Parts: sequence; structure tokens; C-alpha cells
Amino acid sequence: METSACNDDLPGVAESYWVATSQETEFPPLAGDGQIDVTVIGGGIAGITTAFLLKRAGLSVALLDASRIVNGATGYTTAKITSLHRLIYADLIDRFGSRRAQQYADANQAAIEMIASLVREYNIPCDFERKSAYTYAESEESRSHVAAEADAARSLGLPVAFTDDIPLPGKTTGAVVLEGQAQFHPRNYLLLLAAHLPGEGSYLFEMTRAEAIEEQGDRVLVRTDRGSLASDHVVLATHYPIYDRPGSYFARMQASRSYALGLRIDDPFPDGVFINADGDVHSWRSQPTNDGELVIVTGEDHDTGRVTDTQARYRRLEGYAQSVYPELIVDYHWSAQDYITPDRVPYIGPLARGHDRVFVATGFGKWGMTAGTVAGMILADQIQGRQNPWAEVFDPARFEDEPKYPDRVQEALKAAGGTIEVDAAWFEREVAAIPLREGKIIGTGGQRVAVYRDGHGALHTLDPTCMHMACTVVWNNAEKSWDCPCHGSRYDAYGRVIESPTVRDLKKKKVMRK
Repeated sequence: METSACNDDLPGVAESYWVATSQETEFPPLAGDGQIDVTVIGGGIAGITTAFLLKRAGLSVALLDASRIVNGATGYTTAKITSLHRLIYADLIDRFGSRRAQQYADANQAAIEMIASLVREYNIPCDFERKSAYTYAESEESRSHVAAEADAARSLGLPVAFTDDIPLPGKTTGAVVLEGQAQFHPRNYLLLLAAHLPGEGSYLFEMTRAEAIEEQGDRVLVRTDRGSLASDHVVLATHYPIYDRPGSYFARMQASRSYALGLRIDDPFPDGVFINADGDVHSWRSQPTNDGELVIVTGEDHDTGRVTDTQARYRRLEGYAQSVYPELIVDYHWSAQDYITPDRVPYIGPLARGHDRVFVATGFGKWGMTAGTVAGMILADQIQGRQNPWAEVFDPARFEDEPKYPDRVQEALKAAGGTIEVDAAWFEREVAAIPLREGKIIGTGGQRVAVYRDGHGALHTLDPTCMHMACTVVWNNAEKSWDCPCHGSRYDAYGRVIESPTVRDLKKKKVMRK
């Protein structure tokens, strides 16, 4: 989950609470070329957990991050650690059968216990607390769905119960509740695990962007902007895989953005973590802080790049929160990006058939704390040649069809950038309507240019062609970013990459007035 600076007019500090209350990292970048047993790309929960478990097993590992670790999706999560993923188990049983649904349930329960075990073993000060997780109904129709979910989860051995006693204020008509779940401070947890990576032949490199993957028989070469690493295996834990043509991931996931507020309320927050069952998603939890209890509410999901007035999403979320807690103060606001697969099950395993040295972990569908930990356990086993009891349900090769990569994409990317000729008077009228610190795509004669007016009034002009697969980006007015509606690539106002799958900045576009 990644964000850029949000609008100053919105309530609270434009920052993830987890990032605001944890130490910054200063691991060095890669300097030159090297060889390693395993290269792990991506410094979130999936990448760090995988690298940590592999190093503990005796392999040499290099973890790469394009920016700073735990500053992407994992730094902007709600940080619930639970196997109760809204309403999923009845659907999994219908879709896959009980055996594979059981694998999904067992894997997520094991992930919770893995996190708890590491917190104990390494004495990690990350506010780890056991909590009951609730998926609650808000209508009689929803109540029947929740009751069916309770039956399905119970048939898989999960110790769930159906209850009418939901401690969260507001209208509820019943809930499925699963005890023994948890919550924590994700950055404090992962930064300590990451600190164990460097040394004994293993490395952690920040500010090192992986730009290309080359499979070369019995090894894989990762080319970065700082040098290259040759490895026996590579793990793509970049939220969205930067090497996605094998397996056609571009056609198998949807990017979704959601919004979070960190609140102060007058009353103690109920004991538990909560999410509603149907309709617009609203999720709740609390977090102990030095200044008292912070309540985190999330919601207002939409497909990435399909909403331009994202400021309105924050305001609507604040309005919803006030309908539950009328007296509140917003301390923080941030946004998140997640990837959702067609069957809601993550992709964890070999990238594609015939690509057995490259592994992927993606499509966590807003449940990344358990899914990222599951990924670490499965991939550590597979790279060591061991069978994993849950791997089957998460296998990326479960979809037989492979959509064709469009030939037009490479031609469109080669044509990106350059110069656009415009009528001077028309152009001045168009850009004069752009407020400070806002962006807009304008076009003439079949050509388009993305224009950003910075805080000083200076114009910055870009080609709006996304450098992943040549879709056209749109402006996001809360995060001040250019977002791709096709696959979720995101760029800052000046065109610099802030979210994969793209690894290349937007091209500059020169405007010639005539």
C-alpha cells in the first residue's frame, strides 16, 4: 500500500500512522555486480519474510527495494492479522472444493502463529495484540450471508461462532467472529526482521530499482539501476510483479485504492477488529499510542485510475465515521493500493509454467499481513525444494488460459515523449484553468499532454502514456499523482515512478506554441 503526499485541505496529517511513528532506514544501495543464492525484489512483508526465512535456512540472500523498505503497500496497511477475510470461505468451497479451501484457511492461521512466534522469539516491540475478528451484517439479507460464512468456516475447522452481540456502535444484525486473531505495528515488526538480513553473505539494498529480469538457463539475472545480481532464484515481491508477461499478470489482477483515517474518539474503542459483510467496505480497528488510543477506519474503495476527485473519498469516509462516532478528531489520513485476483486468492509460487526459477507473491486482496507471511513460508519451502501443504490453492498456474501480450504496446512505448505543437492562445486558456498543485490532461489534434502546475505556478509537461503497457494515466487530486487505470502503475506529479508494475518514469513531452 503506497501513497504520496495528500492534500493539505484534508483533515489530519497526510501520512500513514505506521510511517510517522517508526524509524527511517538507511541501508546502502547496490554498488556494482554480484552473485547470490536468491534475490528478493520488494521490501514489504512478503519480501522481508521470504528473505528472512531463507537466510535463517542458510541461503545467501539479497533483498532489493527501489526506495526505502516497508514504505510501500505494507507501510500503508490497516495491519490486521486475521484469517477472517470478509466473506470468503463459502465462496472458496463452491469454487475450489473443501480441500483447497482448507489449505487457504490453514495457511492463514499458520501465518498468524508465525508472526506471533517471531515476535516472541526476537522480542519485537510492535504492539502485537490478540484480538477477535468480526465480519458483521448491517441488514437482514446480509445476516443470512454472514450465517452461511460462519457455517462454511466452521466446516473447515476454524473456531468461529455466529453472534448477535457486536460491540461496534451502529446498526448490526449479526456477525461471524473468530477468536485468536491479532493486530500489530507492521513497520516496527518488519524493520527488526530486516535488520537481521545483512551479514553472513546476505545483503539488504535500498534505493536500488530492479529494471529487468533475464532468465539464463540455470540462473536469473536481475538488472538494476545500480548494477546486476545473478542468482539461482528470484522472488518478485513488488506488490505487482515488475516482470509480468510470463503468466499474463496484466490481465489477471485489478488494482484497487482505498482510504484510511486515524481518529481520536471520546469513548474506548470496542475490543476487536471489524469489517462489514456486504456493500461498501468499512473496516475498523484501534491502535495504542503514546497519546492514547487511535482508531483506524478504512473504506471508499475504487479501481485505481477510475476516480479523479479522490479528495471527495476522504471526505465521504470522514462523514461515515462521524455517523458512527459523531465526536471525533482526525489525526492522520492516507491511502492504499491493493491488487485483487478474479478468485480473490493470492498468486504465490513459480511465476508461470516453464519459469521455475522466478517466483511471485501478489494479489493479496487487502489481506496482506497474513498473505505476505503465507508467501514467505511457501516460497522459502519451494526454493529449498520442499513440499508445502498449502501451495496448491495459491498456485499462479491455476488459470489455464494466457491472454496475449498486445503487439501494439511496444510501438506505443517507443513513440512516447517527443513534442506536441499547439495553438498558443488555446494552450494558455487551457493551462490557466489549472490551479496550483493540480494536474490535467489536455489534448489537440489527436495528441495529449499531461500538465502539472506546481506550487510556484511553473508548468511540467509529460506524455500521459503509462510506461508499463501504454494505457493513459489520469490525475489523482488527493495524492497529487498520475495513476494508470489499467494495471495500477502510479507516478508522482513530475512523472517519477511511485508504484509498480512500471519501472520507468513517464516521458517528458515538450510543448511548442505556434
